[in-house]
Amino acid sequence: MKKKLVVAAGMAAVFALAGCSNSASLGGGGETAESGSITVGSANFSENVLLAHIYAEALNDAGYDTTVKPNVGSREVLIPAIQDGSIDVVPEYSGALLAFLEGDPEAFSSEDVLEALQDVVPEGTELLDAAEAEDKDTLVVTAETAEKYDLTSIEDLQPVAGEMVLGGPPETKDRRAGIPGLKELYDVTFGEFKSVDLGGPLTIAGLTGGDIDVALMFTTQSAIDENGFVALEDPKYMSLAENVLPLIRADRNDDAVAEALNAVSAKLTTEDLIRMNREVEVDKKDPQKVAREYVDSI
Repeated sequence: MKKKLVVAAGMAAVFALAGCSNSASLGGGGETAESGSITVGSANFSENVLLAHIYAEALNDAGYDTTVKPNVGSREVLIPAIQDGSIDVVPEYSGALLAFLEGDPEAFSSEDVLEALQDVVPEGTELLDAAEAEDKDTLVVTAETAEKYDLTSIEDLQPVAGEMVLGGPPETKDRRAGIPGLKELYDVTFGEFKSVDLGGPLTIAGLTGGDIDVALMFTTQSAIDENGFVALEDPKYMSLAENVLPLIRADRNDDAVAEALNAVSAKLTTEDLIRMNREVEVDKKDPQKVAREYVDSI
């Protein structure tokens, strides 16, 4: 569901930012240098840096001069940075943002999470349209396991999980997106649990080597595509929806900005993110160049 979200709740802080910048500009647009300049920030992980460049390239095409500040930090830094004007826009994830702002959300589906965000968006900021693309917790199996047990959804694990080993970080034992949620929502109980990293080398080695049968990963990890893993559908929202969407300063959000960024959200899919993450993380391509190629394609 795509919907314009407006500011509702207050939150204030001042933070000075340091970081490298990557500027690009286009002529035209009829804007003054000040009103036509937009700074796009990102959290400190590669996918969010990539998304920041995608937003910047789309805004360049709309006639704005953009600067990308990558790897600014966590939300504890990013939210105050938007509010004090150090950055103007940042790519966000709906469920994680709701959990940060609300603490213990009771909304889980895309529609409900976006609805709940309307009441807690920080003062002075707005959210633009949400993309179909999500980066969320998911259960993953090898292609061979999926074929053997005819697995496409977490629901399909119910009759066979007792014979399987689940792998995940230690907190999997206590989280809704883990053993409690599997039991409560899907009546799925695994025969054994092994503690591994969250979608990292231990998880990948465990799946490919057969030490674990099902593992917790993120939906957009390039390792899923690279290894031919199958991400199981989560129809009952064991994990919060995590739709990608722009968080922007309200005073920088005009019709042209909204149109440019909403056009990205209208096209961006989880499959797009998986492919681009692989280009950046595995093929070691420049995220700005990957972003430029993507914006040119939509």
